[in-house]
Amino acid sequence: MVRTPLTPEERLRGERLGALLRAARGERSMAAVAASAGISAETLRKIETGRAPTPAFFTVAALAGALGLSLDEILGRCAAESVVAPAPVPAAVPLIA
Repeated sequence: MVRTPLTPEERLRGERLGALLRAARGERSMAAVAASAGISAETLRKIETGRAPTPAFFTVAALAGALGLSLDEILGRCAAESVVAPAPVPAAVPLIA
């Protein structure tokens, strides 16, 4: 199976996620946080460095729980620049019969 290359936006979002996780981890060791989340330290390392920019949802959820972050906060801080505002809905135009 061939994996589709990541877009620049996906790579940037992965970098923001990695930076957020590193900051939230603070002084705690990578091994301790990874163990608390039930993932390997190598997986956490790859996510934090951007080498795994699109981790599985449950991996992100486990890390959020281990670091005391909400998924809403992660979404807001990692995807804020890539979220596109919805197009305005045009006002209703009466039909002329």
